[in-house]
Amino acid sequence: MGKINVTMLRYLSKEDFRVLTAVEMGMKNHELVPGSLVGSIASLRHGGAHKILRELCKHRLLTYERGRHYDGYRLTNLGYDYLALKALTSRGVVSSFGNQIGVGKESNIYVVGNEDGEPLCLKLHRLGRTCFRRLREKRDYHAHRNAASWIYLSRISATKEFAYMKALYDRGFPVPTPIDFNRHCVIMKLVDGSPLCQINEVDDVEWLYDELMNLIVKLGSYGVIHGDFNEFNLMLTDDGKPVVIDFPQMVSTNHANAEMFFMRDVNCIRDFFRRRFGYESEFHPTFKDITRESALDVEVSASGFTKQMEKDLLVGIGVQSEEESDGEEADIDSEEPVSESIEIEELRKHVNQIIIEDEDKTRKGTSQAVSSSSTAPPNTESEMGNTSSELLSDEVPPELPKSPEDADPNHRSLHTRLVSECDSDVFSIRSARTNGLSTASTIAPDVIKKRVQVALDKRERQAERKRVLAKGEASAVTRSRRDNAKTIQECHGVWGWD
Repeated sequence: MGKINVTMLRYLSKEDFRVLTAVEMGMKNHELVPGSLVGSIASLRHGGAHKILRELCKHRLLTYERGRHYDGYRLTNLGYDYLALKALTSRGVVSSFGNQIGVGKESNIYVVGNEDGEPLCLKLHRLGRTCFRRLREKRDYHAHRNAASWIYLSRISATKEFAYMKALYDRGFPVPTPIDFNRHCVIMKLVDGSPLCQINEVDDVEWLYDELMNLIVKLGSYGVIHGDFNEFNLMLTDDGKPVVIDFPQMVSTNHANAEMFFMRDVNCIRDFFRRRFGYESEFHPTFKDITRESALDVEVSASGFTKQMEKDLLVGIGVQSEEESDGEEADIDSEEPVSESIEIEELRKHVNQIIIEDEDKTRKGTSQAVSSSSTAPPNTESEMGNTSSELLSDEVPPELPKSPEDADPNHRSLHTRLVSECDSDVFSIRSARTNGLSTASTIAPDVIKKRVQVALDKRERQAERKRVLAKGEASAVTRSRRDNAKTIQECHGVWGWD
């Protein structure tokens, strides 16, 4: 991405930030925020809000997009950066902005300065890049949500990372000193050192290896696993001490795949020391070496930690008695969920019974259609004989019995397959007869209309999802009126006009 252009930050007025904040608030329940809603939230005159919106779009802090039913504004990443930097500046945390010193699949790292001129580290979370979009598989940010914007997910990621960093720092872990956070920005002290991936020689390789392995085990004893413990997320200070960074992917030791994550961290360190320093040790920790000492995963609500696990852990540590836990479990395991499960099971059986009855009716109707077609007049059989022989010449043997009862098992399976094909064909009507072997199937018009309507509704929903950048600011109502007028002009002959 490069350096953020913060030149406009010093020239924006209070009204500009009120409009940006109004768009941010409107995006909580709107994909595109209408201009009237922005003016209402910002408490500005309609003309004044419209002018400010145009200026913000000009500087790419907002974007105006055209929807199917209505148009509106969307907050860009740069506009979200400006809101966070404005809040941090007003608190006195940030006073100057420097160069970019790092970039990852989820964030950008910059150097900033406070009022005393001390250099700090600013981490901007940037979720939604093409290289990393499978968040439902890698992270638990969505929780119960079906969908969420990338800006909101970036905010959740920054909040979780600051919570992990603060909890680890208070317990004496070698992590950067957390200072403050706002929206998707995290402020921490700048580490005087270099990433481990850029270091080719160290004074004591064995000590560093043991220190990193002990750090992995210590994290596990506090109930968390880093999940990405490698040379890119480790730094060595000028004194040669390791510092751990990057925490959004941390999981609890009670996670379903906790052992796999733990051993992956261990193997990453072993592989790196073997490649870079030519050092390989037979001694390395395992997941069984972890002894629970604290409940840090409960404090930060780590991924993979449920409420029931929290109760069991508190009882095991001695923070909560078994009687209190049993009382809470009694409230949870009441009779209502059991009765609900029984009702659901009964409904499931009832639905299955209905499905079986419908299949029986369908089979009876098919057998009646076959029997009625087999008793057709001789003229009809002679007329359709040629057509049916052409249709089934590739599948039916030249000599077949006169009745299905005398057919061998192969011919019976052919008869069954033809009937199933005719029943599964939705948009056609078939009828075929070959020397007593006949099939017939007709789809009801109501079924066809229903399925066509479902297909049209699906196509319309797919068209509504498309969003295009608007070249102008004409509203959706104005566009619809223009389209209607154009349609009337093209179809004037239909309305009886000359």
